[in-house]
Amino acid sequence: MQQILSKMRKAIEEYNMIDEGDKIAVCLSGGKDSITLLNGLKALQRFYPKHFELIAISVNPGFEFFDTELLQKNCDELGIPLFIENSNIKEIVFDVRKEKNPCSLCANLRRGIINSIAIREGCNKIALGHNMDDVLETFLLNLLYTGSLSTFAPKSYMDRSKITLIRPLILLSEKDTRRFVKKNNKQVMPKVCPMDEHTKREDMKEQIFLWQKDIPMIRANLFGAISRNLEGWKK
Repeated sequence: MQQILSKMRKAIEEYNMIDEGDKIAVCLSGGKDSITLLNGLKALQRFYPKHFELIAISVNPGFEFFDTELLQKNCDELGIPLFIENSNIKEIVFDVRKEKNPCSLCANLRRGIINSIAIREGCNKIALGHNMDDVLETFLLNLLYTGSLSTFAPKSYMDRSKITLIRPLILLSEKDTRRFVKKNNKQVMPKVCPMDEHTKREDMKEQIFLWQKDIPMIRANLFGAISRNLEGWKK
């Protein structure tokens, strides 16, 4: 946990993610990243000089193996209130619309539900579990498929909902979160989406892995270029 907290705190302080009196909604999917984020923020809450509240929000998209008991157990162990919203996302995306590239629509629908719950519960911030690998993969997807130099920012304000999105895990790798849940015997939800491991994002992950064999510093170099040059990342 010490390594997780160290990197999380560095990201939070470098990008001013948490202010006194914040009420933060943690997006809890049940995967390794969101479980790590939930545990990390709870541990940070105990000693951080700025006081903040935590709740967890989870959206059940309607997939067969979505495990509400697992989510509830994780939150109960930490004493964090959990709000689960059932939805018909699976039906809309896969059965009605029959989307060939469903990830964007699914994400938009989930985002809308999460924002609504966060507003209803009086939260002013939403914490997302994106890690450093997600940053790099999104950057390459935007570069190669849209010709833009962009990725999501560590912190961003949404004018319409008046909620700020924060990503405290951006300095952690996927390996870090995988190691955390394994070392601490944390139960995580298995991947249940039919698109898992069959997306362009997975292709980017594999490409970075292949590049790293010839350029060991490629991940650090890409991340450094992003943090120095993209709007929303400059300190």
